Amino acid sequence: MKIYSLGFTQKTARQFFESLRQAGIRRLIDVRLKNVSQLAGFAKKDDLAYFLEVICRAEYTHDPLLAPSQELLDFYKKRHGGWTEYQERFLRLMAERRIEQRLDRSLFEVKPTVLLCSEATAEHCHRRLILDYLNDKWGDITPVHL
Repeated sequence: MKIYSLGFTQKTARQFFESLRQAGIRRLIDVRLKNVSQLAGFAKKDDLAYFLEVICRAEYTHDPLLAPSQELLDFYKKRHGGWTEYQERFLRLMAERRIEQRLDRSLFEVKPTVLLCSEATAEHCHRRLILDYLNDKWGDITPVHL
């Protein structure tokens, strides 16, 4: 099963929404802790939900279960914690939250779904860690980073 991921920084609105349209995305799950980012006006929750519906005929969901804690974000961004430690701590957090049990796998099977975060690429972003973790637990996941 394919699960997509996308970051909105370093993209114009046109690039962002065309990526979603071309991939046939019908559901976007916002995995940011705070979904009212000022980094790109089109990525604020209410605007994003509207644009997704009108441009892509896709639904918007914000799921803080898949976001890092504020403490972990502060460790990484403000205290300049290393990626390796951030990754280990985020994987532990997902295990503690038991996301593989709390998420409905069938939601990803029914509609092409993308996980949204702000990072331009998935390499150092928790959305990639989510997909790796779910693949470990559920199996048969093909991550597609748009």
